[in-house]
Amino acid sequence: MMAAAALRPHKAPPARVPTRWVATLCAACFLLGVCVVNRYWPAPEHPGCPDKASSDHSRAALNQVSQTREVIMALDKTISDIEMRLAAARAAQAMSQGMSPSDSEGDQGSMRHRMSFVMGVFTTFANRKRRDSIRQTWMPQGDQLRRLEEKGAVIRFVIGRSENPNPDNEVDRAIDAEDKEYNDILRLNHVEGNGGLPMKIQMFLSTALTTWDADFYVKVDDNVHVNIGITRSILARHRMKPRVYIGCMKSGPVVTKNDSKYYEPDHWKFGTEGNNYFRHATRQLYAVTRDLATYISANRHILHKYSNEDVSFGSWLIGLEVEHVDERSLCCGTPPDCEWKAQAGNPCAASFDWNCTGICNPVERMTEVHRRCWEGRGAEEHAQF
Repeated sequence: MMAAAALRPHKAPPARVPTRWVATLCAACFLLGVCVVNRYWPAPEHPGCPDKASSDHSRAALNQVSQTREVIMALDKTISDIEMRLAAARAAQAMSQGMSPSDSEGDQGSMRHRMSFVMGVFTTFANRKRRDSIRQTWMPQGDQLRRLEEKGAVIRFVIGRSENPNPDNEVDRAIDAEDKEYNDILRLNHVEGNGGLPMKIQMFLSTALTTWDADFYVKVDDNVHVNIGITRSILARHRMKPRVYIGCMKSGPVVTKNDSKYYEPDHWKFGTEGNNYFRHATRQLYAVTRDLATYISANRHILHKYSNEDVSFGSWLIGLEVEHVDERSLCCGTPPDCEWKAQAGNPCAASFDWNCTGICNPVERMTEVHRRCWEGRGAEEHAQF
């Protein structure tokens, strides 16, 4: 019981950013705008120069348009940066008042320490067998899960709640019982299925940010095999960068046929028929740094949600100063592909079948994939945080 209690996170109390911070930032933006307008607002023509050449007028107008465009771009970038810093400040202040995720550390009154990453394994009410197959293979349990957290890595299954939660609801009772048994589930204040996966990923980031302070926040599907140590080593290479988006980057055609599983109702926003989506990470596994997770959490109510989760997530970052890292070891195939790459010195961090958007028949095949794709001692060495 003591070990189970140690894994249950405390939630930090809500905190507010001081009003003077917001006032100062707003005043700075206003003053910057005033200075720009005073500098670039066109001066009225002198009435005594009616014979000025039209070509001079054209050149002056073009120069003015170019200067105005540059100023607007500079202002947009400044405002975006201020908004991101303000969102990060809110989260930092909330976290500074929170305790360590574990009850034992909270009882000692110590402040929680910075984690390397928080990994959310997205699952649904019906996927209990998938969760069990992961527990029996790549996801540690019990004392091993606690020791992994002591090294700076948190892994939880992520699931919301039913539409009508109550003590007699069989679905919620089953999840509560499962969590009591394994203590490895993160429940979201989110109706499962409501708003689709884009809203669920936003709620995961918001909940994880207020529960754990980490360098990276990782999303993974429950039909993917993950090498934890290798994933950690990939993330560690980028931990000193403030805004990084890591995954297997892809771009496919925008689906305009409404009878398709991947139909995009907002297809017209991407231009003419036949256009492709912008580059974004494939949905099976991707990660973002704390600053980007904070930005998405703080602005989740105004960030547009497309029909596909991975497209939505990529769209939230496409207009920001973000480094996109195309990491192909996060999308290896199942055996023999992962075995060949390991023999070549490029061990895989994640394995799945592209044609199934995950491991085909994951409940039956996860054990085999783990046996043949897990790096064993090598993965353990990678995991020494």
